[in-house]
Amino acid sequence: MIERKDEISTLRHLLRRHPVVGITGARQVGKTTLARTLVSQMNSPGEYFDLENHEDLARLDDPMLALKNLRGLIVIDEIQRYPGLFSVLRVLADRPGRPAHFLILGSASPHLLRQSSETLAGRIIYRELKGFSLDEIGIKNYNRLWLRGGFPRSYLARSHSDSEEWRSAFIQTFLERDIPQLGITISSRTLRRFWTMLSHYHGQVWNASEFARAFGVADTTVRNYLDLMTGVRVLDQLLPWHENILKRQIKSPKVYIADSGLLHRLLNLRTMQDLEGHPKIGASWEGFVINQLKRRLKARDEECFFWATHAGAELDLLVVRARTRLGFEIKRTSSPKLTRSMRSAITDLKLSSLDVIHAGERTFALAENVRAVSIKQMWHEIKPLL
Repeated sequence: MIERKDEISTLRHLLRRHPVVGITGARQVGKTTLARTLVSQMNSPGEYFDLENHEDLARLDDPMLALKNLRGLIVIDEIQRYPGLFSVLRVLADRPGRPAHFLILGSASPHLLRQSSETLAGRIIYRELKGFSLDEIGIKNYNRLWLRGGFPRSYLARSHSDSEEWRSAFIQTFLERDIPQLGITISSRTLRRFWTMLSHYHGQVWNASEFARAFGVADTTVRNYLDLMTGVRVLDQLLPWHENILKRQIKSPKVYIADSGLLHRLLNLRTMQDLEGHPKIGASWEGFVINQLKRRLKARDEECFFWATHAGAELDLLVVRARTRLGFEIKRTSSPKLTRSMRSAITDLKLSSLDVIHAGERTFALAENVRAVSIKQMWHEIKPLL
């Protein structure tokens, strides 16, 4: 077991400030383990409800009666199975003195979790839990994290074959059981085909027309599939940045499979040797590094973009917070060089700095405010945003 100290600390901080805290994230990413660890460390009494447990579900048959007299930290796991609970939590969260705080866990975005008009606006804050980070597993294990992905059971499996078996089972149960539980009626076969097709477009700009032709449906339908899979945290969309410059710019998002281990399973890549010989290796590494960069910077999704022009200039990751603009290029090489495209990005986007994350051993300067940063030193060289 890998202890996730930063996540525990963040949850403690959020619970001190908000009556309801929601942990979202893909299935099996470690939400339950994290919540149980937090409960075990609390000095005050608490209660745990797992809504996949029929006994706990029965205890909440009358939720107001079951919850109103409880004190301390109340954890409700798999809350998407009981969407009507949000209206009860609103009443309980507004009580004077706040006798209880609520930690709710759900395997989807806040929008999909609600499934009702009740939003708990002003009462709840959400924290998305992702898979393991480089900081949690140690940089010496980064190839294993890249190959297997960050799901705890996949990463910690005894062998690559055990890890692959777990990911195969995850994909099947996710499509056949978890998706229908959210009230989504799209067939598992259609979503499996869509997910697999997207794995071959990992790291590319979204082209709705191409996917629509392949599925024989309207552009809006495949866009709905894309947003759905993003909402259940198995896809990431990196939005395009538009600058007021005299250049034609790309205006569709880039799409990534959210977890590198799931990407490799969908592409049927079992070992590092398989990955090394596959044409998607560069895109796989790019998505993995971008994920880790966002974690290190503590950047929100709405602060992260890519930038590209029709003339060929591009930037893999642009992070914008207030007046700070940080640029990142991802190069799977040991000897990155300053390119014309990078110079264009620095000038057109008015970057505060540009870091080129590479697979070599050393970090060194490429130009003024431009560094080549080794992935092995990324956690030390790059600081979280203020």
